[in-house]
Amino acid sequence: MGKQMEIICVGNELLIGKTLNTNATWMAKRATSLGMEVRRITVVEDDVKEIAKATVEALGRKPSFIVTTGGLGPTFDDKTLGGISKALGSKLEVNEKAVEMVKRKYEAFVKEAKIEKVDLTPARIKMAKLPEKSEPITNPVGTAPGVMIIVKGTTLVALPGVPSEMRAIFEESIVPMLKKKAGDVTFFEISIFADSMMESTLAPLIDRVMHDNPWVYIKSHPKGEEGKPHIELHFSTTSKESRTARNRLENAIVQLSELIEKNGGTIKIQKRKESQT
Repeated sequence: MGKQMEIICVGNELLIGKTLNTNATWMAKRATSLGMEVRRITVVEDDVKEIAKATVEALGRKPSFIVTTGGLGPTFDDKTLGGISKALGSKLEVNEKAVEMVKRKYEAFVKEAKIEKVDLTPARIKMAKLPEKSEPITNPVGTAPGVMIIVKGTTLVALPGVPSEMRAIFEESIVPMLKKKAGDVTFFEISIFADSMMESTLAPLIDRVMHDNPWVYIKSHPKGEEGKPHIELHFSTTSKESRTARNRLENAIVQLSELIEKNGGTIKIQKRKESQT
């Protein structure tokens, strides 16, 4: 299973273009910065069968982690846990730990004068109905708990779709697990720009540099317009030692820069970003 991770985003609003999928972008970048390998991001509608199908397919690839976002709330279209339950061939059941978490949240709302009283209505209890043998995860921001269940070595986690809630649970409860799985690694990324060279001309140069620097991944991103090529070159690597990571990137950058200039292109270090765990 290694350090592989998959993300499943649930919500019709994502598929019709109403909502930008910032959750997937944020989570993929955060997981990558911790040394994980995000291998697939899937978006499905608010449908139990579609959620179940995506979950079964992801489990079949046996990643270390599968994280879903969206569909944990009290409304009729919050169907993620039903889909996960169907995928696992289990039932949804009221989880007493989850009930207590939901209850405490509403008691806090009463104290803050956001609501008048605490009634555990069917809609609120719905957020505490979890797949069998799963564990609720405290939501430090919102009401619906996150959910975690281990399936044949894969850790399956369901998080709310509200970005602030998803990020809070992820940082507090999921990051420690990812760090433990990934080990003591450093992720580095640097971007430079190439001008006056078409991407088709640049492609074999990138192939050559990646062959000579097997630990470095280089991705080209065209930013210019027709007749005025302006291409971002994004270099990334992962290593247990920051010095090793830096050296790898610097060697690849020097080699590619020299090849570009020999072939009539120019390099501009307009943007140079570096990040690490």
